[in-house]
This record gives sequence, C-alpha cells and structure tokens, in this order.
Amino acid sequence: MKISSTGGGLGAEVQNIDLRDLNEAAFGAIHQAWLDHLVLLFRGQQLTDSALIAFSRRFGELDLAPVQETGRRFVEGVPELYVVSNVLKDGEPIGSLGAGEAVWHTDMSYLPRPPKASMLYALEIPPVGGDTEFINMYAIYDALPDPLKRRLAGLRIKHDGTYNSGGYIRQGVTPTDDPRESPGAYHPLVCTHPETGRQMLYLGRRRNAYIEGLDVAASEALLDALWAYAERSEFTWRNRWRVGDLVLWDNRCTMHRRDAFDPASRRIMHRTQIKGSAMPAA
Repeated sequence: MKISSTGGGLGAEVQNIDLRDLNEAAFGAIHQAWLDHLVLLFRGQQLTDSALIAFSRRFGELDLAPVQETGRRFVEGVPELYVVSNVLKDGEPIGSLGAGEAVWHTDMSYLPRPPKASMLYALEIPPVGGDTEFINMYAIYDALPDPLKRRLAGLRIKHDGTYNSGGYIRQGVTPTDDPRESPGAYHPLVCTHPETGRQMLYLGRRRNAYIEGLDVAASEALLDALWAYAERSEFTWRNRWRVGDLVLWDNRCTMHRRDAFDPASRRIMHRTQIKGSAMPAA
C-alpha cells in the first residue's frame, strides 16, 4: 500500500490496495491517513454493494440514506446506500441531485448528529463534468485573522434543512426565506475535531444559514466574511472521477461541491455515511 498526497489543500491517494481484502494493519493505516489527509481516493476498486457496505462499517455504524426529493432514497433492499444520479428509469429518477451544480456543503449537517464520514463510489460517470471538489476547514480556520477568530468564539450557527445541495426542497419541508424560522440544527461555529483535537470552522452550507443571537443583517454580514475564505482555491482539491473510484472524506472538517454536467450523460454513484455525534465546541 502506498499513500501519496494530492498536492492540493487536502487529500491523498491510496494505491495498491483492494478494499475487499483488508487486514487490521492495513485498515489502521487507512484510518490514520484519513485523519491526516481528510479525504482519501482509492482508484480501480471493484465493489459490490455488500462490499461497499462492509468496508464502510469498519468506520462505525451506518446512517440510513436520507429521503430524496423524489420520495425515494436508497438502493432497493439496501437502505444504507444512497443513490446520487441523474438517470431516469420509466420516467422517474433513480437517485438524487440531478445533473446541476451541487453547492458547497457538509453532508446532513442540518441534523443534531451529522455523519462523521461519507463515501462515494463511482459506477457510471459522464465524459466531461461532474467533478467533486473538497475544501479543508482546518486550513480555513487557521487563515482567519485573530480578531475574527475572537469574534466567533462561543457562537452557534443554524444549518438549514430546507434545501439539499442541488437546490431541491427536502420532502415534507415547507420553505421559508427567513433563516431564523427555517428547520435545521444549531452547531458551534468553531468546533474541535473529536479525534484529532484540531480546531475547524463548521459552516455547512450558505443558503438560509443563521448565526444565533444576531439580527439577520449582522448574521449575513458575518457569514459573508467567513464564506470569502471558504472559496479560496489554495485550500481545495478536485477529483476528476473515473469508474471504480471510491472517495472517503471526513465530514466534520471538510466541505465539498460538484460541477454540473450534461444531463444527457449518465452518472450513477452510491454513497454511504458513518454515524457521528454532536459537534463539540472549541
């Protein structure tokens, strides 16, 4: 097994490994590399749904797939496998998020206990587009000027649960444009990673976000200042997908986004998520 940094703001590629056949020493090295690099890429994997589930479970108990905007949510008979796809079958989407851009976000951070990790496995990919980009939330926090860091101490941010990353309204939710009234969970704006002990900014996503205790205008201004750092390319790494890629990321200290692609192309990905705990304040 060889672990090589991507050379970007985060991430490493793990080579010469078959995820269907890992001894404890190899898994321990992968787990440590995940904590060190935040995102891991495994190319050329040949995983059945059951093999993907088995590898995912080595990191902990799995979440069930969230309900999609279509009302569907998972691979038939495998409720832990979420389908990310633009493909239609009999006129109905087989998965979620379509072919448009998916904006910067942290998976399911609108819940009180967001998943600690996510895995995405590529079954079919378009010839162009659909890349996934990741960003390092440790590095963003470290880059903030000290006066801004002091201003953030003790603040909590609401992570909106109205819209998913593709901009679709979640099933059963009535939308509102008042971030104080929208559904969601409050988390510390600055968190301490429970395994590494490092501090990071925990933004989730921009739309309908709200900083507790501020008026809306002040909340918007502070969030805009923070998001200006969250879009700096030196903190990012982009994966240009190949069939057989598995990408594992730490959902606590990263955000990610997806490029749009031609809706006439096919893209099918299967995702698992490992249960997490409440985010600890710094």
